[in-house]
Amino acid sequence: MRRRFLFAKLVIVALAAVLFFSPAYAKTVFKCGTSTQPDHIYNKAVEKFAQIVKDKTGGEVEIQLFPAAQLGSERDMVEGLQLGSLEMTLTSTGPLGNFVPQVKLFNLPFLFKDRKSCYAVLDGKTGTDIANLFQKVGIRSLGWFENGFRNITNSKRPIEKPADLKGLKIRVMEDDVFILTMKALGASPLPMAFGELYTALEQKTVDAQENPLAVIYSSRFFEVQKYLAMTGHFYSPAMLLVSEQAWKKLTPEQQKIFSEAAATARDYERKLSLEADQNLEAKLKEAGMEITHPDKKPFIEAVQVVYQNPKVIKAIGGGNADEGKRLIEAAKAAAN
Repeated sequence: MRRRFLFAKLVIVALAAVLFFSPAYAKTVFKCGTSTQPDHIYNKAVEKFAQIVKDKTGGEVEIQLFPAAQLGSERDMVEGLQLGSLEMTLTSTGPLGNFVPQVKLFNLPFLFKDRKSCYAVLDGKTGTDIANLFQKVGIRSLGWFENGFRNITNSKRPIEKPADLKGLKIRVMEDDVFILTMKALGASPLPMAFGELYTALEQKTVDAQENPLAVIYSSRFFEVQKYLAMTGHFYSPAMLLVSEQAWKKLTPEQQKIFSEAAATARDYERKLSLEADQNLEAKLKEAGMEITHPDKKPFIEAVQVVYQNPKVIKAIGGGNADEGKRLIEAAKAAAN
């Protein structure tokens, strides 16, 4: 009798172990980092994505969000994807040209006139081809999200024309196209990680910065910046990225769920970005900012030297100037 009891007990323990360690009962946890404040549209998009993944996988896959650069700068997080120390990030294109040079195409000033032209390029062949290049560096793109059209704020004076930027120390993303653009407009660009920006503005280390309205508002830059110029000089895409190492741990069914969830979250985030542009200008004015709407033509003329810069063209082509020219022309054609 005792032997039967012990045998039955061993069977129960063995079955429990099988059930506990079975893939059907194991939970996969992916950390996803962003550089923006919790109420920014990036994080709302990740929350949307996470909820869909949770629902569709029956809770087998959990996405944990870490906003406000808790996991490092945007560049740090992208490097983490390559190393396999981080599973996901939603990032601006600022640091991405260091990994896939062709992304610099989308950093060109005044490349897009409106969101319709942006999406035509990003969701078309040019955008898809560039997104697929990330697999060569150990990262997988889950789609083009957006940061939106960028505008300039500063603590010195209203901006009505390029000459008003002369001498302003302006923080830019860590990308040579951004740097060259601000130099062409007469400003003094200072590359800086986003997480350091508010303090730099508060301490007057820099005079100015440029970002979409959603970032300006959620980061409360109106507390340390008096003037806002609606220049719309860059359209800034964003990418939802996943480590290739993490991606391969998912089942084919889970990978399909991720792709579909990302498409839904992308559309949701783009809608939030448009609404932010429509609503936040009035809120920033209420917060005390003085807002100008400069004529864009002089700004567009001033930055043409960026398009003609041989280093920029070659970089966009991944080291091939002819390919760079082709990509620029293809983007212009699709945008029109």
